[in-house]
Amino acid sequence: MTTPWTDWDHVLKVDPDKELVAGETFDDVCATGTDAIEIGGTLDITAEKMERVIEACAKHDVPLYQEPSMPSVVVEDDALDGYLIPTVFNAGDVFWVTGAHKEWERIADIAWERTTTEAYIVLNDDASVAELTDADTDLTADDVHSYAKVAERLFGQDIVYVEYSGTLGDPDVVQAAQDGIDEATLFYGGGIHGYDAAYEMAQHADTIVVGDLLHDEGVDAVRETVKGAKEA
Repeated sequence: MTTPWTDWDHVLKVDPDKELVAGETFDDVCATGTDAIEIGGTLDITAEKMERVIEACAKHDVPLYQEPSMPSVVVEDDALDGYLIPTVFNAGDVFWVTGAHKEWERIADIAWERTTTEAYIVLNDDASVAELTDADTDLTADDVHSYAKVAERLFGQDIVYVEYSGTLGDPDVVQAAQDGIDEATLFYGGGIHGYDAAYEMAQHADTIVVGDLLHDEGVDAVRETVKGAKEA
């Protein structure tokens, strides 16, 4: 499988359960300069909502990936460049480590050549994803370093994803994850609301992921984060 994310500085995550800012369209979203669009969310996601975003973005040249929260919301669509499947390494509920993945394989004919996993390390205890997965978020930088190294060395993960979802994380913790990997791509997501935060976190992660900002403030704000990531 090709690994285009090694060249990504910025990913825009679109939550199909949330609306765009008034007056903006998915044409505007696809023109932000982001390296890829990832469609996914934690709560109230359906295949129909996923399909709406895929259809709206399909005519553009921006790489388009689905990040399904559950097997039931996976959409089979040739417009997608692939599937990025979370596996939460610090989940307390094993369903979010391998269980959901087993169910997907059981009910679907998976396009393995277009599918890879993201080794999530969830660190914001107040985030919906932490509650849903019963994640152990009380981790030190050393813990995160070890999780990242184990994800790459023992489990062969191409993507390690440090997720603070909703709040800006600790740069030292993100750097600890970076120091734990050699060839995997380090994604960082959480609390990036402008140029400065994007620039700072892009100093430590290979790829920053911006999500809520799109729905809260709109495409102009997203463009500033693209600029910050590219100039870091």
